[in-house]
Amino acid sequence: MHLQINQANIGYNKSLISNINTNLNLGEVCLLIGNNGVGKTTLIKSILHQIPVLGGEIFINDKNVKNLSVKEIAENIAVVFSKSVIPQNYTVEDLISLGKYIYYPFYFELKKEDREEVSEIITALDLDQYKHTLLRNLSDGNLQKAFIGRALTQNSPIIILDEPTTHLDEKNKIIILKTLRKLAQEQNKLILFSSHDWRLAKEFADKIWYVKDSQLYSGMVEDVLLQHDELMNPSLFQMNENFVAPKIIAPDFYKEMLYSLLQKNINKDLSSFNFEFQNDFWLISNDSIKQQCESFGEIINFVKTIY
Repeated sequence: MHLQINQANIGYNKSLISNINTNLNLGEVCLLIGNNGVGKTTLIKSILHQIPVLGGEIFINDKNVKNLSVKEIAENIAVVFSKSVIPQNYTVEDLISLGKYIYYPFYFELKKEDREEVSEIITALDLDQYKHTLLRNLSDGNLQKAFIGRALTQNSPIIILDEPTTHLDEKNKIIILKTLRKLAQEQNKLILFSSHDWRLAKEFADKIWYVKDSQLYSGMVEDVLLQHDELMNPSLFQMNENFVAPKIIAPDFYKEMLYSLLQKNINKDLSSFNFEFQNDFWLISNDSIKQQCESFGEIINFVKTIY
């Protein structure tokens, strides 16, 4: 166990998350999720010993973080926060190279192999065309990728990222998540990252830390999801109080798309209906009706004729 948390309470004046007992190994990717304000960033800062735990202990490679120096923590953990100070006169290459300077005094030049590694990371993050671009001239998405690149060049066994896919489009989200997965598998890194895009991110994670009601639930992705209905049930996103969902039998993506469509357009109780996706068409039925629809538009037109 490379990162271990024992009976820890984390927070500021009072505990945000209580009695945390969990651990992660090298080679694992863990997704940290939970609503805003539940303590995800506070947990990350506690692991970094930027905020002391209110109780319990946190260990990195069997060493209590409270006994590690700032340099020792940096050698063990590379971190990217969602809000970082931007060195205005640095280029992408300058920023990503900074990850190497925990090993050298600032007045030393990087070795040839270090520069080659920086170049490889720039390519992996699809940043070649911005290599010599000043950070202040980057889009939010490319700036985020550059900060992630700095963390990767640090070569620490643990990489922690707070909302690394914020401001990124789908293509770049996948580039980042694939890169993190590859690092864990090929370089035996421990990756911990929080995300609001967790439905996508879960495809790349081995484990989940889920913060809810001041508790942290941890385990394999699939186990944790199945233990918490709100993570599987699309009613998590219910916006229409007058809408009562039907039974929907479909792959998750189609299920959520149909749920979203119905609640936006129908202010009725549909609980007596079944919607089943079968070979590229939807079968809509209840005790007295059976109708086949081939598109979402047909579904809405049909349901509106019922009422």
